[in-house]
Amino acid sequence: MAGGRGGVLELAVLGSLHETPLHGYELRKRLNSLLGMFRAFSYGSLYPCLRQLLTDGLIVEDDDSDVPTAESPITLTGRRSKIVYKLTTEGKERLQELLTQAGPSAWEDESFGVHFAFFRHTETEVRLRILEGRRSRLEERLDGVRTALARTRERLDSYTLELQRHGLESVEREVRWLNELIATERRSSASEQERRSTQEGTSRAPAPGTDNRGRHPASEDN
Repeated sequence: MAGGRGGVLELAVLGSLHETPLHGYELRKRLNSLLGMFRAFSYGSLYPCLRQLLTDGLIVEDDDSDVPTAESPITLTGRRSKIVYKLTTEGKERLQELLTQAGPSAWEDESFGVHFAFFRHTETEVRLRILEGRRSRLEERLDGVRTALARTRERLDSYTLELQRHGLESVEREVRWLNELIATERRSSASEQERRSTQEGTSRAPAPGTDNRGRHPASEDN
């Protein structure tokens, strides 16, 4: 599936289905909660996305006959649906591929939040690249807003000026938040590397009473 908004929706769908199989209605609610925080989510874009994922073999439809009729969600056509969407093996592989993408597209407003929502499935190195990239992007934005504000301050009315300041403060807060997250990730990564080094050193150390080759010195006299 193409990148951009389609790629964000693809990641959101595959990531949601990775948690649990979902009815179309349940998936819509979950995506609205996830994507609605970061951009307007159009329900009309979901079903074309699902059809494409089905065609690509990344998800399958399953008939969930155990769902009581009274609780079955109603589809857009008004019929009660028992179709549950599930990830395939190929879908899980595609999700992992999407989760490793840490380039500029993952730093943008509409995609950063979705990547962040699935950070628990993402490697530390990838998380750090995304967080640092997002911070760089916002710092560039801050520089632009401050420069524009300095140039136009005298021509702005008090309300517009206050709105500009509010936007500036919002970006500054997110940069501080990102700084905290990055520091936490780095500490966690350092602790994990230290733990692995300790384990590797322990596994290589000779047992008590043996030489570096794991033999007892007394055995050489025999």
